[in-house]
Amino acid sequence: MNEHDERGNTMTGVDPGRLDDQQLMKELETIHRTRHDTLLYGSNDALRAHNERMAQLEGEYLRRNPRRTVASGRTREGARERGCGESATPRT
Repeated sequence: MNEHDERGNTMTGVDPGRLDDQQLMKELETIHRTRHDTLLYGSNDALRAHNERMAQLEGEYLRRNPRRTVASGRTREGARERGCGESATPRT
């Protein structure tokens, strides 16, 4: 389904705000699964549309889940701790 956003640009897909939680997660899983192929083989227009749709879906997810669980290893501090541990390990 095509809709028009406030700038008058064509947008593909349902407005993320109208999706229920299960539909939103399904859309996110699909767009993340197709990301690599779109980057490697899609036209510039396809990549631009993919970027815009991904930003819309991810933005809606973050809006709905402002207090989502964040794994310590996915933070800068956690990454630094991992890096310190790896550099202390002798290499063979």
